Amino acid sequence: MIKINLLPLRASKKKETVRQQLSILALSIVGVLLVGLGVYAVLLGKISSTKAQIETSEREISSLKTKIGAINNIKKLQADVKKKLDVLNQLRREKSGPAARLAALSDAVPEKLWLTRYTESSGSVAVSGMAVNEELIAQFMKNLQASGAFTGVELQVSEQTETAGLKAKRFDLVFQIKERKP
Repeated sequence: MIKINLLPLRASKKKETVRQQLSILALSIVGVLLVGLGVYAVLLGKISSTKAQIETSEREISSLKTKIGAINNIKKLQADVKKKLDVLNQLRREKSGPAARLAALSDAVPEKLWLTRYTESSGSVAVSGMAVNEELIAQFMKNLQASGAFTGVELQVSEQTETAGLKAKRFDLVFQIKERKP
């Protein structure tokens, strides 16, 4: 009878199974490491691209800040120029204003009526004078109103006085300067 020793076969099968299990374990570890390294590489790529985007955005922000500063300077200069133009326009409007008003006042004065005082302040004018009679004062008021340079002509005082032996009417008028359109 032949005797077969099965023990070494079991031991060799056991060794083979252990070897297979160790190789599967090693392959699994290597696979997990490769997957981990892949994920790590992808995350590093995302991080670096995000950092690059942040740097680009920061450069863009600094560029925009300089542009905003330039725009603010331009707006400030524009406001300064506008103020200067407003002053120039006001000076142009007022340049002929007093001369034109005094010419209109002179044209409105009838004969035998004399002006003794002219006061102008903030668009309001006060005039005092002497006239031979009340009709001349009324005519003067009508002429002022009709001149187009003045509005709201009002007689404040009209009284009889005697000057150098002659009887005359002393009067005080107030009126407004009509605003001119530019």
